[in-house]
Amino acid sequence: MTTPATTTAHPAISARALHKSYGDKVVLNGIDLTIPAGTIFALLGPNGAGKTTTVEILSTLIAPDSGRARVAGHDLSDRPDDVRAAIGVTGQFAAVDNLLTAEENLLLMADLQHLPRPEGRRRAAELLHRFELTEAARKPVSTLSGGMRRKLDLAMTLVGDPRIIFLDEPTAGLDPRSRRTMWAIIRELVDRDGVTIFLTTQYLEEADQLADRIAVLDHGRLVAEGTADELKRLIPGGHIRLRFSDADQLDTAARHFGAAARDAEELTLRIPSDGGIPTLRAVLDVLDGAAVRAESLTVHAPDLDDVFLTLTGHGTPDTATEMAR
Repeated sequence: MTTPATTTAHPAISARALHKSYGDKVVLNGIDLTIPAGTIFALLGPNGAGKTTTVEILSTLIAPDSGRARVAGHDLSDRPDDVRAAIGVTGQFAAVDNLLTAEENLLLMADLQHLPRPEGRRRAAELLHRFELTEAARKPVSTLSGGMRRKLDLAMTLVGDPRIIFLDEPTAGLDPRSRRTMWAIIRELVDRDGVTIFLTTQYLEEADQLADRIAVLDHGRLVAEGTADELKRLIPGGHIRLRFSDADQLDTAARHFGAAARDAEELTLRIPSDGGIPTLRAVLDVLDGAAVRAESLTVHAPDLDDVFLTLTGHGTPDTATEMAR
């Protein structure tokens, strides 16, 4: 998770009561969002929840049926061109031309951004270096690995120096090492450049690692929003697990923790906990007062998989493409 790089009186993105339907299918059912500048915001949800539709609306690709939104200070309906000038979008699939080289792809994007030719070449060289693609600059994209193609795709998004970037499933299909490389790049965009990131992802670990705030979307509604830790605290099941060296120590401790679950075979106590420091300190104080010494202590908290399963009832996201976006 990053520390916000910039502060501003106005959020980078705000939306109120966004609705969108396709025929009889309600995809967004009145969602509200406020995303501070210089932060990473992650939107989670099962397939068909409306994640991609949210990105498409906020990036001006489609219009909502109702509701209002402001992106980079511009009203989405009244100033769509100003919104487009301030944002970049990287979709689920790399939007690169396989017949061109990495450098040619960047130069093409510079032309589309109407950059002067010298500036376009300077910008392309800078991005090739930043994304460690210099050696691949003159290779056809079709010969690059999946991770290199995703890096190039993000580099192309940055040609126009956007202040807000929408990343829709940016690491889909990447191996763990390539995924972590992308995470480092995303963090740097926020920490060094002050960019705002709107991220949708099917990898719950990705949201946990990157996002300052996370929202869970289900059946077109936001069912929860907060930091990763705040969301985890919504879900029961957190506990402190104490292991003792012998049955006498276990018996003594068990008499002081009425709500604890005891396992005589494993010589453990499982004490309900919200994962907070005050609760941990209280447990240690009880042990100290009872003159009991635990052999080990571990804190177990629900993870985002538990949050996702509990809030949506759909299990964790899979890698299928959303059927109803």
